[in-house]
Amino acid sequence: MKPGILYGFHAVTVRLKTAPESVLEVHVDATRRDARMRGFVERAQAAGAKIVDSDDARLAKLCGGRGHQGVVARVQALAPKHSLDDVLDEADGPPLVLVLDGVTDPHNLGACLRVADGAGAHAVVAPRDHAVGLNATVAKVASGAAETVPYLMVTNLARTLGDLKERDIRVIGTSDDAEQTLYDLDLTGPVALVLGAEGPGMRQLTRKTCDQLVRIPMNGAVESLNVSVAAAVCLYEALRQRQHGRA
Repeated sequence: MKPGILYGFHAVTVRLKTAPESVLEVHVDATRRDARMRGFVERAQAAGAKIVDSDDARLAKLCGGRGHQGVVARVQALAPKHSLDDVLDEADGPPLVLVLDGVTDPHNLGACLRVADGAGAHAVVAPRDHAVGLNATVAKVASGAAETVPYLMVTNLARTLGDLKERDIRVIGTSDDAEQTLYDLDLTGPVALVLGAEGPGMRQLTRKTCDQLVRIPMNGAVESLNVSVAAAVCLYEALRQRQHGRA
């Protein structure tokens, strides 16, 4: 597979922990000698990574921007570890899946993956078309979660939602015009939470495929939340109910 780029302390550290053999080399800012950088270099060396001293211009060129924190790694792409069926078969407890319909911004996807990891979601699912794939920006924003949460891009999202329903997983979509709120639902069982892109929301076919629609209560002046914030609200409500009961 073609080598790729990871940057930022969290993203590179997680790859060094989970798949050190895939790290081809790690470029670090030669002018940084602070404790955080020293500790990172020690961990990278202990993992067997090749360390390359670089300057800010070289690091920015490698990752395509200035948010590298002084750390950029050239890595071998990893083969997908799971299919959705594998993830669901191996799920510990009732499946919790986040479905993103039409999210094209890598910062939003990275934030959604980070939230999904924190809330214990088993997978994030998106369509192959009209969605962003995993890239260096996603990995940086996800702070390592791009390595730990299966991100599964499917050819036909409506069909995949149908497959989830056949597994007795309730497919719950979010919509500003829904009558019920998120807090009216019992989320302790198998659930797939579907969120659309900010602005257009879910596509009509996706909306029609959902078992039911809910809204997040909005009591202020703004009409909606950023998709990653909405994902956090939904996933952590599911986590709260699963840990402490619905009440």
